[in-house]
Amino acid sequence: MASLITQVKSKLFIHSTRKSLHALDGAYASLLHGRSLDFEDLRRYEYGDQVRDIDWRATARLGTPLVKRSRATRMHTVMFVVDTGRSMAALAADERSKKELAILATGALGVLTLRHGDDFTVVYGDASRVRRLAPGRSEGALEHALRTIDRAVDDSTAPSDRDALLSFVTRTISRRMIVVVLTDEAPVSTETERMLRRLRVQHDVLWITLRDADPVLDHRTGRLRADVDSQWQVPDFVQGDRSIVQELTAQRDADAARLADLLTRMEISHAVLDGQEAAVAQLLRLLNRRSHARL
Repeated sequence: MASLITQVKSKLFIHSTRKSLHALDGAYASLLHGRSLDFEDLRRYEYGDQVRDIDWRATARLGTPLVKRSRATRMHTVMFVVDTGRSMAALAADERSKKELAILATGALGVLTLRHGDDFTVVYGDASRVRRLAPGRSEGALEHALRTIDRAVDDSTAPSDRDALLSFVTRTISRRMIVVVLTDEAPVSTETERMLRRLRVQHDVLWITLRDADPVLDHRTGRLRADVDSQWQVPDFVQGDRSIVQELTAQRDADAARLADLLTRMEISHAVLDGQEAAVAQLLRLLNRRSHARL
């Protein structure tokens, strides 16, 4: 199997007519709110740096923009909570693998975590079992984590259970972490809300939703799509029935609105990924909103 982290890195560049820029440079240097006050050194201004980080006195002396860099006051741990149940074997909104989208999102944020000098860990599982990987601080550990997610989805025979994942974190993780939840559009339950309230008290939580493909029609084959978890298939006689499609779409939109409202009220940063092509840009917008949030 080709290196998954190499595939992730290939999507982390923004191409222009002048040069290629690493999409995670500058303003997107950390998953965290705020910044350290311990001055480390100066470096030349790069595209994407915050204007507020420019040292204007040094810039005036040398005649070129210089940015202040600060030393992190402490190391943080980023925990990726990844749903690897059967539903992750389905298609995302771009009609490509939802599993690959989860790997891309985890890999991109994992690279960012390593660049900031933090470590990471992964909690993954389905309704039958939830597991946790040991913390890592290297690209080799990240590659192992991505391959573990890939195999877990392929081998899963149990439905997804997001509440079980959240319950595992609340019961077993006592040290404060940055918790990044990667899941699909399954409706939130009262148990989900209760677990999120517990998580929010102790951890800094980010929520990333992987948008599902159209719930009825498989555009690749023109046939009706079956539900991955229940194996229930929409009967042939409703194929092309606009009212059925509208009803399912309306229900999905209502579930998404409820989730967004819940996360907003809890002040949990969240984003929806539509597919692999736009995923990095959508993640960057999420991190940019966090960097400008009032603390």
